[in-house]
Amino acid sequence: MEKVVNMSHWRRKLVLWMIMVVQLSLFLSVSSTEIHARKLLKDNDINTNDVRLHISDRQVIIDNGLVEVTIENPSGYLIGIKYKEMENVLERRNHNSNRGYWDIVWDDDAYDKLETKHVEVITQTNDIVELSFAKTWNSKNHGKTLPLNIQKRYIVRRGISGVYMYGIFERQEDFPEAHMYQIRIAFKLKEDKFRFMAISDTIQRVMPQSEDRIKGHSKPLDFKEAVLLTNPSNPDLKGEVDDKYQYSTENKDNKLNGWISDYDAVGFWIMTPSNEFRTGGPHKQDLTSHVGPTALSMFVSTHYTGTEIDTFYKEGEGWKKVFGPVLIYLNSASSKDDDHRKILWDDAKRQLSEEIESWPYNFTRSEDFPHSQQRGQVNGQLLVQDRYMDKQLMQAKSAFVGLAAPGEVDSWQKEGKGYQFWTQTDKIGRFNIKNVRPGVYNLYAWIHGFIGSYKLDLNITIQPENKIELGTLIYDPPRNGPTLWEIGIPDRTAAEFFIPEPYPRYVNSITNDGADKFRQYGLWDRYSNIYRDSDLVYTVGASNYSKDWFFAHVPRKTGDDRYRPTTWQIKYNLQDVNNRGTYTLQMAIAAASFAEVEVRFNDPNSDRPHFTTRRIGYDNAVPRHGIHGLYRLYSIEVPEYRFRKGNNTIYLTQTRSDNPFEAVMYDYIRLEGPNSLV
Repeated sequence: MEKVVNMSHWRRKLVLWMIMVVQLSLFLSVSSTEIHARKLLKDNDINTNDVRLHISDRQVIIDNGLVEVTIENPSGYLIGIKYKEMENVLERRNHNSNRGYWDIVWDDDAYDKLETKHVEVITQTNDIVELSFAKTWNSKNHGKTLPLNIQKRYIVRRGISGVYMYGIFERQEDFPEAHMYQIRIAFKLKEDKFRFMAISDTIQRVMPQSEDRIKGHSKPLDFKEAVLLTNPSNPDLKGEVDDKYQYSTENKDNKLNGWISDYDAVGFWIMTPSNEFRTGGPHKQDLTSHVGPTALSMFVSTHYTGTEIDTFYKEGEGWKKVFGPVLIYLNSASSKDDDHRKILWDDAKRQLSEEIESWPYNFTRSEDFPHSQQRGQVNGQLLVQDRYMDKQLMQAKSAFVGLAAPGEVDSWQKEGKGYQFWTQTDKIGRFNIKNVRPGVYNLYAWIHGFIGSYKLDLNITIQPENKIELGTLIYDPPRNGPTLWEIGIPDRTAAEFFIPEPYPRYVNSITNDGADKFRQYGLWDRYSNIYRDSDLVYTVGASNYSKDWFFAHVPRKTGDDRYRPTTWQIKYNLQDVNNRGTYTLQMAIAAASFAEVEVRFNDPNSDRPHFTTRRIGYDNAVPRHGIHGLYRLYSIEVPEYRFRKGNNTIYLTQTRSDNPFEAVMYDYIRLEGPNSLV
């Protein structure tokens, strides 16, 4: 009997030991993000205060126990955000109109900060307060003020350490015509606190101060926004270039940017859970944060598109649009944690995920912002048919598919007034575009690895709660014959081409990641350094486009700040020439700025080129450190007599050379033989 008892005793010990092992393994399996979350002070878990509102003649205060938001009355300027021990995260030395504000750049570079005239309480409960600061345009101010009706909305919710902001802008049909080139929200943070900026997992750094950009501390460079830091307040930054365009990102990636105060271990973040209200589609690049410290939420701009994007509003054209909501989020960690930056960044990403999951928000109180049950969705599958690549239909893997205003193929990248809704297909080309606002759209798509763009020749009308099944759609990319040779990858960027090392004197430490190498300053002048006496020559079959094809076709510097046009050569061999058919040169352009490309075949001295793009582009992608701008495709038909058996050369001449920024970036070039399929 005693032996049985002892066995039972050891069994209990064994079970307890096994439980301890399981618990230990669970503890060790906890991700670093979860550990950081535990180390972060979880305001939302410990604070259940009601949302309180106080309105006076000069200001409005909303307080939920986590943040205290102060708005000037009736202008609608955000003048203060109190968080933790920081009385105001915004720069108190600035004028009230220069802390947190909307602004619009309109006709002839006029600048309007959208100062409003009255405030209205939209919602006030213990859980949420929503306010509207508004102004109605008066025709007596014709030519003096922006013809636009304005509502600036603020929302503070229980348990959320931040403030939601959105705008409702309207033009009535009798309003005079106007351009609205830029619409954004800007925040100027405390300069003595916020020194560390974060844009992405790889783009994070200690930043210069605003005084570092003025004379005596820096040297102006060739492009007006760029300076070389010669005597910065932080000696570690001496010799670096500062340029706000080095921190631009595509709309699809521009969801989170902000700043950290290391001393207080406090983060200030702008979160954009949806791009539906941004213009130009998922790939349009725009500003994020930059020296100031300045944090931006960009909605409309001509950056990386120029004035080709539609920002003109005609008289007689009614228009209304909701921009946002975006969330201004604050978080904190212990300043004793050496990794407080990572803790704050990871928590900001966690909060962003929650915001994306909650989109479209159900707590807004505007009939102009439809909730999920007032929206629709579009489903389908996209396949590709290119018989020269595969006799079978191919799945459009990871294709970008979107709904935008009706227009021509690729018109979405120049569309600047309406809403756009984009997604990516799965491995077999299926797509599901959810939460689409009611309206009339066209469906557009482009597919990595294939030139051109798809457009469904059908207007799609979205109504609340409807679900449209489009079935299987087939894209026939431009193709006239078999591929004889190709240069690059059809991906709408020049990223696969040769990007040189920057001049050591112009390095920015933010671009340590190889994928961001194109962001370095002055790369355009490296062409003249590499090709001192003659221009680029690419030999098909021997050259490698990642090493031998410069990422931008720029002018060549000849000295004394003078430039000359450049002619690139593509050398290739034809074993035979088909005398009964037409050849095609497919030339896809990833960016262009005041440029012109002339194409000649085997005769570089002919007075008239076989083809010219004429002057194209305003996107300034080269000096603004973009790797693409607007996409263009030219299918150039070439008669057989332009070719010869054996060695051939195509000459690409970029004719404009008034300055180093007149340039094109190629996406992809392909020579096709005559059609060989019956």
